[in-house]
Amino acid sequence: MSRKLLVLALELGDGGYLRRFAEEGVMPTLAGLLAKGRSGPLETPAEALHVAALPSLYTGVGPARHGVWFTFQPAPGVQGWRRFAPGLYGAPTFWALASAAGRRCSVFDVPYAHPEPGFSGTLVLEWGTWAQYLAPTSLPEGLLGELVKAVGRHPLGLEAHALGFAPLDPAETARKLVTALDARARATAWLLRREPWDLFVTCLDETHPAAHYCWIPPADGTLEPPADQPHLRTVYAALDRCIATILEAAGPATTVLLVSGDAIGPNRAGWHLLPEVLARLGHLASADLAEREPAAEAKPAVGLDPVKIVRDLLPKDFRKRLAGLLPRGLRDKLAQRVDTAAIDWSRTRAYCLITDLEGCIRVNLRGREPLGIVEPADYGALLDRLEAELRALVDPATGRPVVARTLRADRELAGPRSPWLPDLVVHWARERAIRAVESPVIGRVEGVSPDPRPGTHAGPGFAVLCGPGIEPGPLGQGARLVDVAPTVLRALGVEPPVAFEGRSWPLPPPERGEVA
Repeated sequence: MSRKLLVLALELGDGGYLRRFAEEGVMPTLAGLLAKGRSGPLETPAEALHVAALPSLYTGVGPARHGVWFTFQPAPGVQGWRRFAPGLYGAPTFWALASAAGRRCSVFDVPYAHPEPGFSGTLVLEWGTWAQYLAPTSLPEGLLGELVKAVGRHPLGLEAHALGFAPLDPAETARKLVTALDARARATAWLLRREPWDLFVTCLDETHPAAHYCWIPPADGTLEPPADQPHLRTVYAALDRCIATILEAAGPATTVLLVSGDAIGPNRAGWHLLPEVLARLGHLASADLAEREPAAEAKPAVGLDPVKIVRDLLPKDFRKRLAGLLPRGLRDKLAQRVDTAAIDWSRTRAYCLITDLEGCIRVNLRGREPLGIVEPADYGALLDRLEAELRALVDPATGRPVVARTLRADRELAGPRSPWLPDLVVHWARERAIRAVESPVIGRVEGVSPDPRPGTHAGPGFAVLCGPGIEPGPLGQGARLVDVAPTVLRALGVEPPVAFEGRSWPLPPPERGEVA
């Protein structure tokens, strides 16, 4: 009998609240795992680029090597951005490696994933993920239909990309997430019992919208949230019941790894002001932004673009409804054109990538961008200048800097997939909502963020590893999210590739009869 390993991933499953609710009796199942296993915080790539957390968990490498960091991101040879798609990863997932080594693998509803060549296990994607990246699919092809027939469809009725920045009532959202977690428990249990497996990987994705909408943020001017979190407590109690159902279906001899790639922090960012900041600094040439500048700062007009004309003529709500009727590929191409229609690439040195947290800046680099104008020899100097200009930005109400730090692809994020990343990542000070910034060069730029969600992605991550032969205690200082992939493979008796950036956590030797 081979060792069975169950990996339960969370998005925005805050380790502090998980421990607290376990101690308070809200999560008795988790309390049992914590008492019997090893647990602790994890250093996470979410602290650099928030969507990079789960891809790093899957691949055992950071974003500079796997290249996945957002729904829409750039790539060499692309002017602007493109949607996440199969083939974007620069490294294989740990379940693909385990499958290649002969382990029986089952993967269910893990975000930012797709079928990989050579994977011989079972796979169901986009049954109920919060942010859908691809069309629902399964291996074998009819498995998704079998699942839906057996347990129904995911009942939440909400999806991140369709919802956009629309606000949600926290109490009503919590009630819906409780129902969704009950359905997820049934679906996961059905798949666990369907056929034998050595490795089962799934994501309990309901913690993601819970953090965005059910968390009560701190008052402006502080980073300490209120102690009472009734809506989050409701969702985490349902999460615990979901975990209990899954563990029962998995069986008592199963090794369990519960892991979250990030934690909850206040949604206080200034990304919505960054395009106009770049325009005022002379890096971004855009007719849309020039219209909002003082007359003395006006730039030459950009040539007529039919896509921009249509965009400006049609009401936003109508455009959104119309887009929903189009095939995904065509919709993405049109959206990319709409987003970049006003940019004069012949005069743009740097521009903003789509984001909802960090500020992500891309250099319009000759030889990488089809319409690039910045010479490679000038790349470093331009980033030096941008960093200095961004550090000079302050909040007019307090005089304090609004930029906490910047990360550069040529330094902190250097690697083979750096050309797929932003060239400069801006992390914002989170003491208060950023409604205005100013500096001696740009004057004052004002605007309320279109994103009303109270909570968003932060660090650290969290993990608990529990199973036969594993002694209780801490994971140890320096544990990282990229340690998960090598730990999973070693638990299955598979040697991790040398390309992994993490290290395997100590595990007991395989018991008699287990996979060696």
